[in-house]
Amino acid sequence: MSLSRKKLLALGIALITSFGILTAGCGGDTKKDDSKKATASDGIQKIKDRGVLKVGVKVDVPKFGFKDPKTGKIEGFEIDLSKAIAKKILGDENKIDLTGVVAKTRGPLLDSGEIDLCIATFTITDERKQTYNMTTPYYEDPVGFLVKKDSGIKSLKDLDGKTIAVPQGATTRKGVQAAADKASIKVNFIEFPTYSECKTALSAGRADAYAMDTSNLLGYRDDATELLPDKIAPQLYGAATKKDNKALFDLVEKTFDDMKKSGEMDKLLKKWDLK
Repeated sequence: MSLSRKKLLALGIALITSFGILTAGCGGDTKKDDSKKATASDGIQKIKDRGVLKVGVKVDVPKFGFKDPKTGKIEGFEIDLSKAIAKKILGDENKIDLTGVVAKTRGPLLDSGEIDLCIATFTITDERKQTYNMTTPYYEDPVGFLVKKDSGIKSLKDLDGKTIAVPQGATTRKGVQAAADKASIKVNFIEFPTYSECKTALSAGRADAYAMDTSNLLGYRDDATELLPDKIAPQLYGAATKKDNKALFDLVEKTFDDMKKSGEMDKLLKKWDLK
């Protein structure tokens, strides 16, 4: 073999060896990255390490999530669902940290990681499913209208030209507008951050009606108000997690499914007079 051929052969071997080392190095980094991603997406282990499940819930919706001003205790159907998840993960339903949310803050609190899970009358929509993991529905509720008994308003048609109070960030406004368009009437909207503020606006005369999911309105009905017979835009409630928290989502989905099959879900609905 000539000297020049020997040099070329040696150079080729050196290049192949170097390439192999570099490839092996890249492969090792990929495995490490995959490991990091897997760890980052395992929300269940994170909750176990922390020792508490963080859930966003409503604190102003009677029967679903309501904070008793006298005791400071938050109770309701969705609170019981949250406890069931905590027990599944941590073996104790009391290992739970509840954060009060409103329609406008549910998403941001999930995005920031301040809560692991949101069970807060969160209506399932195609748009929201693009951003969050949302479970199959655990409750269905149409939108209704709360009005003063002496207002003369007896049906959706009577809301023509009227002002309707709706919560900020909720799907209610879209549903009411669609119903108004179908009925060929014109309505105006006034939005508030919380349900209680919507009810206050109705009581104070700033709004002619308060539109929201019917079961929520029942908690705000009093001697001076009544529900119209019209029911529109059925709302399907689901629990939500961040997209990268698939492990937690799968656990919640299975827990709810098991509760439906065993009859436990129905028992809770009856307990809170929602069925």
